[in-house]
Amino acid sequence: MLLQQQGSRVEVARPQVFSEKIEEVSVFINAAHLYIRMKITEEVATTQVAWVLSYVQRGIAEAWKDNLLDELAKGESEVETAEQLFSKIKNNFGETSEEERKIEQLQTIEQGGRTCDEYVQEFKKVARENSYERRPFIEEFKRGLNGAIRRKLAKAEELLSTIGEWQERAVRLDRNQRQSRAEERMLGRNMVFPGGNVQPRGGYGRGSYGGRGGQIMWR
Repeated sequence: MLLQQQGSRVEVARPQVFSEKIEEVSVFINAAHLYIRMKITEEVATTQVAWVLSYVQRGIAEAWKDNLLDELAKGESEVETAEQLFSKIKNNFGETSEEERKIEQLQTIEQGGRTCDEYVQEFKKVARENSYERRPFIEEFKRGLNGAIRRKLAKAEELLSTIGEWQERAVRLDRNQRQSRAEERMLGRNMVFPGGNVQPRGGYGRGSYGGRGGQIMWR
C-alpha cells in the first residue's frame, strides 16, 4: 500500500506485516527503516518504536512483541530507538533463528512414501547446512527411515560406523524390499489350480475350471 504525505510528492510504501519468518527479516527492516527516514523521521523515538511494533503481528512474533511492550511499559527494556529495535528483531528472528530452523528441519525430515534414495539425497542436502556431530547425524537419519527399513538395519550383524555406510545399507535394503514387492504383485496375477498348478491369468476364460469339480483360485 502506497501512502503520500500531505504536501509531499514522494510516495513511500509501508512495510508488510512481520510474522516471524526468517526470509521476512531483512525485507521488513529495510522497508520500515526507509519509511521512518522519509515520513516520520521527526517523530520522537518512542513513537517510531511503537510504529514499527504495530507491524509485528501473528504467531511467535506477536507474542514476542507483547512481551517487549510489557518490558517497555515497566522500563525494563533497553530498546529506546528504532535502530535498537531493528537489532533486537535481527537477534531474535534473524541468523540465530535460521540455524535453529535448519536443525528443526533435520530433526523432522522423514522418508515417508519416497524411495530411500530420495530420502538420502534430501537428508544430505539438509545435513550440509547443519553443524551436527557425526553420531547425531546417524541417529537422525535412522529416525527418519520407514519402520521396516529401520528394523532391518537394527538386525544387521555388521557394525556400521559412518553416516555414508548407514545410508548405503538403507538404500540397498529399500531397493530389495521394493523389488520383492514388485515380484509378489507379478506373481499375484497368476491363478493357482487345486494341486498347485499355476496358469497365467486369462488362460481359461473367466475363472471356471472343469476338472473334477475343482475351482480356480487366484493369487
